[in-house]
Amino acid sequence: MPEATDPATPAPAAPDAAPALVRDDLAEVAEATERLLRTVAGLEPAALAEPSLLPGWTRGHVLAHLARHADSLVNLLTGARTGQDIPQYAGEDARDRGIQDGAGRPLGEQLADLRASHERFAEAAAAMPADAWSTLLRHRHGYTFPASEIPGKRLVELEYHHVDLDSGYTPAHWSAAFADHELERLAAKFRAAPEAEPVRLLVEAAERELRIGPPADRPELTVEGPVRALAAWLSGRSDGDGLQVHRDGVQLTDPRTALPKLPPMG
Repeated sequence: MPEATDPATPAPAAPDAAPALVRDDLAEVAEATERLLRTVAGLEPAALAEPSLLPGWTRGHVLAHLARHADSLVNLLTGARTGQDIPQYAGEDARDRGIQDGAGRPLGEQLADLRASHERFAEAAAAMPADAWSTLLRHRHGYTFPASEIPGKRLVELEYHHVDLDSGYTPAHWSAAFADHELERLAAKFRAAPEAEPVRLLVEAAERELRIGPPADRPELTVEGPVRALAAWLSGRSDGDGLQVHRDGVQLTDPRTALPKLPPMG
């Protein structure tokens, strides 16, 4: 049986000083964390050593990563608040070591770590003065972004990796707003990727069209489906479930074999 652990997480209130969109994102992060904790609390202890949907990672690796990612954002928030140059991680080796060292812990320890790291994140966000949210920070991949994007980045990690646990939470559980945001974000990212095959994306029942890849010099592929199914495919969380694929007006039989390989999310 799963270890008896209360998954409820007391989340500090979103800071009044934060911009409205930041407050909304922080509230969504708290809700997504509670959903994750409920899923993890329902796992059998042995399930943590079983494979996740991420190659080479067990469910324990996914959970350790989520906890350490929260702490890495605490580092960035602290830097934004204090004016210090605090890196997200001490280095890539330290990041990888933190995940590897934490992957094999028992269920109760994983839950406690997830809860405590979320509380540290929420407290760091609550301590931010209004002007600190505009501070430019450096992501571990090298690009800069404003501190106001941190809650949204945390939400992305929570929602994607909750799916990666392969424990009953799927892209169908994503909110329409989250799926729509990720569809727009990833389509824009892949539109600028020269290695991406040209694809026209049609959002079912929304009369909306997006494109990825460079301009087509031949009949391009058209992929149509609900917003969650499109976002799941672009994010690598689906192999085409719920999508229809057409080329030059002809529907292709199996979307799983017809869909092109996507660039890495990065």
